[in-house]
Amino acid sequence: MFKRLSLAVAMSTVAAVPAFAHLDPLEHGSIAAGLSHPLFGADHVLAMVAVGLWAAQIATDPNRRQALWLVPAAFVAMMVLGFGLAVAGAPLPFVEPAILASVMGLGLLVALAVRVPVAASAAVVGIFALFHGYAHGGELGSAAALQFGLGFAVATAFLHLIGVGLGMRTARLAPAIGRFAGAATALAGLSLAFGG
Repeated sequence: MFKRLSLAVAMSTVAAVPAFAHLDPLEHGSIAAGLSHPLFGADHVLAMVAVGLWAAQIATDPNRRQALWLVPAAFVAMMVLGFGLAVAGAPLPFVEPAILASVMGLGLLVALAVRVPVAASAAVVGIFALFHGYAHGGELGSAAALQFGLGFAVATAFLHLIGVGLGMRTARLAPAIGRFAGAATALAGLSLAFGG
């Protein structure tokens, strides 16, 4: 009971952290700014943990164990590509709506425990990741692109790892918990979309 309460309090605290938590690259360095960037945006945290949860759900099929690393790796790779597009000044429309759609869509995929071939799931998360990466690139500011990109790629992989860990644990003990987390993610995305 205490563990569940602690987890709920921790998740509430992270969700309540204001946007000022992004570190100033001039003061803290570009890598630190990149590391902090995905960790303090509820939309990014929710989507990235959901990627890990979904990968773990797909990997419950013994023939699809590679989803544990391939789905998160596809997200990180496409996110870096999106970042590169933003840094290069290439246009990409509907970035913010696509990010909110990713939170809702990934949440629903987890809530419904949708199991598709690994390549298809990697393609789905890759499309969403392109927009997340582009948003990171749009917020580069005074940070050095390479260091900032490395920082947010590492932070993203860490969030995926948390999702995979939670997903693997709930898949064994209580699959309904993972599905509930997906539904909560989708609702949070809806709230972000309509709550500003």
